[in-house]
Amino acid sequence: MAERRGLLIILSSPSGAGKSTLARRLRDWDPTIRFSVSATTRPPRTGEVDGTDYVFTDEPGFKRMVAEGGMLEHAHVFGNFYGSPKGPVEQAISDGIDVLFDIDWQGAQQIRNSDLQDNVLSIFLLPPSIDELHRRLVERAQDDPDTVARRMQRSWDEISHWDSYDYVLINDDLDRTEAALRTIVTAERLRRPRQPGLTAVVRRLQREFEETA
Repeated sequence: MAERRGLLIILSSPSGAGKSTLARRLRDWDPTIRFSVSATTRPPRTGEVDGTDYVFTDEPGFKRMVAEGGMLEHAHVFGNFYGSPKGPVEQAISDGIDVLFDIDWQGAQQIRNSDLQDNVLSIFLLPPSIDELHRRLVERAQDDPDTVARRMQRSWDEISHWDSYDYVLINDDLDRTEAALRTIVTAERLRRPRQPGLTAVVRRLQREFEETA
């Protein structure tokens, strides 16, 4: 048995609020945290590697995985399908490995309603302002102006679900937000229900107490 069951760490925010950067920093802090590699039907961007950045598939293949119960969560976003394959996550959690998800509120809701809900730690990132959110989207230069506009229109829908998360952080300072994330993960790992070995320790202490009484 693993020392503890792994955490299913959900990190959500509107596009441009910093979740991808903070997800990367969290894994740099603790390389044992495994990033959940999503499946998607969108074509690879320059430099993206199949199986590392995403599992790239076609629409029939994606829908077949969903129909067979092989997706922990899935959604249709900006004309493409995205989802999290279930099998690798279940195995990691059982092995005591934390799995990190960079997903939206819809995916988070699906996972919270799944049979892995007891392992979920959900964190939402708020931008310091809408103007700052727009600036970040423009400066990262990943999308054309029309896509930036669509992401901005969708941002309030994301933000409106902030109160369904376990923790909410305002990402006005990247280093400070990273430090808060580390603190949250460390504390959640130590919660009593996540340490199955505690029962054996208490029983041993009880035997020792009875032997010395």
